[in-house]
This record gives sequence, structure tokens and C-alpha cells, in this order.
Amino acid sequence: MREMRGRYKRTILGWSWSLLNPLSTMVIYTLVFGIILRTQAPPGNPSGVHVFALYLICGLLPWNFFIAASSNGLGAVLGNAGLVRKVAFPREHLVLATVLAGLLTNAIELTVLSIVLAFFGNVVVVWIPMIILAATLIGIFAAGLGLILAALNVYFRDTGYLWGIVGQIWFYLTPIVYPASLIQDRAPRVVYLAFSHQPMAVAVAVFRNLMFDLRTPTLTQWGYLVFWAALSLWAGYAVFRRLEPRFAEEL
Repeated sequence: MREMRGRYKRTILGWSWSLLNPLSTMVIYTLVFGIILRTQAPPGNPSGVHVFALYLICGLLPWNFFIAASSNGLGAVLGNAGLVRKVAFPREHLVLATVLAGLLTNAIELTVLSIVLAFFGNVVVVWIPMIILAATLIGIFAAGLGLILAALNVYFRDTGYLWGIVGQIWFYLTPIVYPASLIQDRAPRVVYLAFSHQPMAVAVAVFRNLMFDLRTPTLTQWGYLVFWAALSLWAGYAVFRRLEPRFAEEL
């Protein structure tokens, strides 16, 4: 609750920023890639929707949730240094709180997107349980990375700058502003398999299947999403627990 109250504290628009930020990003990328560079979005299968802006936002929202949750988690321990030094409590809760707050914001954005999609004939009501499951798995994946980043950030303050660079590279290695088929046609098969099975590529594909195509993701896609979420959470807790005993001294 503190995360949610503090996120838009003393802002004029308040919660509206959770909608304006992804919308402004969508407009910019649509202008650059959809109009200037004339990137074509594949039509939804079987929905038949062929609108680049909708194709873009269906991939952009899960990415924005992931990068915001992991980045906010990165600064969670350092940003609450006074609390960590004075009070004994499970410090991982600081990271998990930022992820839960991001999950709620993401739910609002997805609700608005669902309404917009309905105007184009894509009624996603049937897919809501799967959308919730996919968002939860992305949240778990982001939480695991957030735990690792938060722990490292206490010891190495360069972590935030490095994560910013990694995030930019990762964004363009994920088929968000371009279709995955673009890489499939130009890269060796081994490269394409590594590209298409990396965590956020799978997450974006699952969301586009559910919201843009209106079809159920394959069991393989769900399997990879569960695998990456479980691996990230396990590694995150292992690293966090290992480094946590010296947090108060380092802060």
C-alpha cells in the first residue's frame, strides 16, 4: 500500500500517468517504426486485426511491466536504507512490494487495452484467466531478477547504470517493435532459437497470442514461461539470502 500511495504522490495527474506513459511510448514507436520505417505487423491469427499500434502495445505492456518491476526492485533495499538499518523484517518484502504494485498498475493498463481492442472486434474476456496467469508469471520472473539486482546494488552502486544498458539491449533483442519472423528469415536457426526462447520473447508472444491473435498459447510457450519464472525466483532468493546478512553494514 505504501508503494501504491507513494508512486504518484503530489502529482497532478496521479494514476493517469500509468496510462499516459505506455500510450506516449506507443505513439512514438508507431510513428518511428509504423509510419517512417513502415514496419508491417502480421495480421492477428485468427482475429484478423491488422493494426500496428495494437500489435505494438500488446507487446509493449508486458515489457514495460517487467522492466519497471525489476528496476524498482533494484532500488528497493537501497531506497529504504533507514528501515533496513533499524528494523528486523524479511528484507525481500521490499522487492516483492514493488512487483505487486507494478502488477496492479499493469492490470489497469491491460484493462484499458482490452476496452480498446474490443472496439476493433477483439473481445478478450474469454482469455482473462490466462492473461492474469501470464502477467503473474512475468511478475515472478521480474521479482527474481529484482531480488538479485537489489542485493547487488547494496554492494555495487554501478548496478543501476549497468541494468539500464542491459534493459535497452534486451528491449531490441525482444520482438516488440518488429515481428519475430524478421529474425527468423535472416538469422541462422541456432540464433533464432536462442532469440525466440529468451524469457521476454516468450512472454511477449504469449500476450500477443491472447490479446492480439485471440488464440491459446502452446503448452511449450507456457512451459518456457513457467521455467524462466521458477528459475529466476530460485536464483533471486539464493543470491538475496546469501548477501542479505551484511546489508545493514553496507548501507
